[in-house]
Formats: sequence, C-alpha cells, structure tokens
Amino acid sequence: MAPKHAPGSRRTRAAIAVSTAAALAVGGAIFAAQAEAASTNLLTNPSFGTGSLSGWTCDAGTASVVTSPVYTGDTYALAGAANNTDDAQCTQTVSVQPNTSYTLSGEVEGNYVYLGIAGGASTWTPAASSWTSLSTTFTTTASQTSVTVFTHGWYAQGTYYADNLALTGPAGAGSSPSASPTTASPSPSASPSKSASPSASPSKSASPSASASPTSTGTTGTGSSGLPKHVLAGYWQDFSNGAKALTLAQVPQGYNLVDVAFADADSANDGGVTFSIDSGLSSALGGYTAAQFTSDVATLHSRGQKVVLSVGGQNGTISISSSTAATNFANSVYALMKQYGFDGVDIDLENGVNATYTAQALQDLHNLVGSSLIITLAPQTIDVYTTGGDYFQLALDIKSILTITYTQYYNSGSMNGCDGNVYSESTENFMTALACTELENGLSPSQVGLGLPASTSAAGSGYVAPSLVDNALDCLAAGTNCGSFVPPSKWPGIGGAMTWSINWDASNGYAFLDTVGAHLASMS
Repeated sequence: MAPKHAPGSRRTRAAIAVSTAAALAVGGAIFAAQAEAASTNLLTNPSFGTGSLSGWTCDAGTASVVTSPVYTGDTYALAGAANNTDDAQCTQTVSVQPNTSYTLSGEVEGNYVYLGIAGGASTWTPAASSWTSLSTTFTTTASQTSVTVFTHGWYAQGTYYADNLALTGPAGAGSSPSASPTTASPSPSASPSKSASPSASPSKSASPSASASPTSTGTTGTGSSGLPKHVLAGYWQDFSNGAKALTLAQVPQGYNLVDVAFADADSANDGGVTFSIDSGLSSALGGYTAAQFTSDVATLHSRGQKVVLSVGGQNGTISISSSTAATNFANSVYALMKQYGFDGVDIDLENGVNATYTAQALQDLHNLVGSSLIITLAPQTIDVYTTGGDYFQLALDIKSILTITYTQYYNSGSMNGCDGNVYSESTENFMTALACTELENGLSPSQVGLGLPASTSAAGSGYVAPSLVDNALDCLAAGTNCGSFVPPSKWPGIGGAMTWSINWDASNGYAFLDTVGAHLASMS
C-alpha cells in the first residue's frame, strides 16, 4: 500500500492526480511482485536446462538428460529408463511453509509415469504417447518445512520422459527459488546414487531408496512398520519347484514386503523354528550362502523394502500349543531376526492354529522387538469366512499389533461371503465378498489384503487375471469396478495385495507386479 499523505497538505488537483497515479502504479507493482513470489517455481533445474541432472537425485544408472523428445520450447528433458527391478525415480527436496497450499505440475511422456510428493499427493498417467500434463495440489501440515518431489516410471514399462516440472507456492525459510537455468551444452551426467531422502510414489514406501510403494501417507496396521498405505507383498521361495530361481537381491523393488518362505520346525525345541538356505535353491543359483542371503536382506532394506520370515506353509509342521511353545517360538524367531535382519514374521500355519498360544507367542515377540515389528497372517479362506474360525480369532486377539492379513483366495473352492451367499473362486465376487467379512467384523481396512497366485502354475485353482485383482481393490476401496456383489461400505484404506509367489511372477514376466503393483501405487 502507498503511504498516507499527511492531513491538510496543500496540493493542486493535478498534483494529486499525478501522485495518485504514481501510488497506484507502485501499489500495483508491489502486488504483482507479491503474486509472482507466491507462484514462483521452487524447483531447481525444473526443465533440465543445464543439460544435466543438477538439483535432482536419481536412482543410480537409470536417469539421463536428452534433447529429444522435449516439451515445446525446451531444449532438454529427463529420461528415466525404468526396468524390471527399478522404476527410475528422481527426487528433489524443497523448503516450504507450514499450512500453505502448493501445486505440483509437469509434462510427461511414456507408460505409467508418476509425479507427486513423498508421503503425500500424487498423480499419474497409465499411457502417454505424447506430452501429457500432470498436476496435483496439496497443503502442508502445521509443522512441515520441506517436501520431497518425485517423478518415476514403473517396472518393466520402459523409458519415460519428464519436462517443465514446477512446484509453485511461497518459498520456505532458507530457500532461494531459482529462475529457469540458462541453457548449457549437453552433458548428461550419470545419475548419482540416491540420497537418504524419503522415497516417493503412489505406492512407494517412505524409505531412502528406489521404489517400494510410494504413497506412504501412513503405515498399515499399527506401530512403525514403515510400509506404505497400500502394500504389495510377495513370497520369495527358499526352494526350487519349477518357478524361476532368484536370489533375494533379485526381487524387484516394487515388492514392498517380501515374505521369505519358509522357516522350519525345530524338532529339539517345542514351538521353536529354524531357518537355513535350502540346498536345492543354492544349487539352482550356482551357490547361495547364508552370508550372501544376509547381505541381500540388507540390500532390500537399502531400497526401502521390508523382509519377514514366513513360518508354516502347506507342508509346515510348526505347532504352538502351549505356553512353553509360545515362549520358544518368540525367542527363536527373535534370534533369527537378529541373525539375518528380518523385520518380522508371517504366520502361514495351514494345518491348524491355536489362537490362544499363537497370540501369546506374537505378543511375546512384540515385547522383544518393539513397535517396528511386522506381523502378517496368511489364512486360507476356510479359516476366516466366519468369525468363529481360530485364525479369525487370532487376528482379533492381536489386532493392536497386527500389520496385515492376506487371505489366500485360491486352492479353496466355493465359500460364503459376508452377505451369506456362496461365491466361486476365480471371480471378483469371491475376493470382495469374502474380504467384506473381515472388514465388517473387527479388522481395520489397513489390516485386510487380497492374496492371489501369480500364475496358473502357482496354485491348483483360484488364479485370476491381475486386472481383476485391480477391480476388486477398486470395488473395496471406492465401490467402483465391482462385479455383481457390491460391498455395503467403502474402505479406501484397504491394505493391499499379496501373491504366491515372486518366483512364479518372475516366470510369468512379472505380470502381477506390473499390473497390481502399479495399481496399488496409484491408489490414494
């Protein structure tokens, strides 16, 4: 505002008019400057005009700067070479103001291209054959002073391109919004290793590295598991059965949670479990040692993935049927967690479960580990289609420490849904109507996930196309893409999906990861 004139000052009308005009001009200039400041692009090197990745931190070996294709009027653009194990993410951390609205926008080209804020708002396009605009708005929290912007593609979807990126809004304390950089001669640099900034993406876990599952707006279940809102889990086979043999480090980063299958019963310790690398797998991989496996667990951790030890399986003989067995179970699992670096345990006892003592064992383990412990359950449909089942009772007994339950919607046959009707497996109704039972009877949405086989070879029955799993997730979360069964409620916090197994998914070209994983990443 222009300063007030002192009262009683003598001026001619012309002088007043000239002064007024000048004042308005000054005021307008100030207002324009304030508006410009409010909408300044806070990103450094937003159009890669330096001819380099300056200002950006990208997954190693995946990013470069190219001269074609580029957005209209620009000279350079980002190229992210997504592959089977990396989504080619690039991030930049920016200072912002608390309780303030911002807009993130950009131009992208390619399949499954994402743009967003780590742990917050995001947007994406499944297929952009030419430059396509993406934009999302968000408001910072009362104490937030920085955000991490990300862009990335998706596994095995090929190279994506990004250009003309912008984060507009008031600059935070200590930041100096940059103007668009001057053009330099092309010198695409090798992308630097990723810094310890939160990973992003609509389905990335909030971790220092490349993708796991991007929208980490909160953890599933309770505690501090570090998992994203919608989790993609998969079993890694510690044995050879015709599926592609993989080292643990070869598991794609899109799997947020990896269940190592399986631990064995300790015949000398009632309720106790043991774990070692299966000789058949070691042979198939040309030698795979316990030391290498332990190193691989650490590698997955560096990518933001979590690894839990699964106990049981179809042929498992582990039994927890007494207080002593519960104590032995907890102590033995805790020892294995410390030895190999596991983040928790998966209960896959397919030959009966004692809810009372298994709950005791898991509570004892939680007391040993703390709130970071991940506990997952993998019941068969027969175990949870009514609340009277022991597995359902176990889930309710440990609800305060349970991370997620992945019911196996396969090898089942027909089963009753929450409406009392009978549904056949291999259908969307089967998944949604049975999940509804768990959702309506005590488990939180974040504790309910869908378990499906990765291919027709992975299970005797129950395989469905991954796109149908996406529809079931949409139906449960938003009431869209439903079959004839329409759930009585919407559960936007639905926990995610699991597949048996990552190895079978690898044998099938990672169809489950590419379809269901990408879809979970896009869910808000």
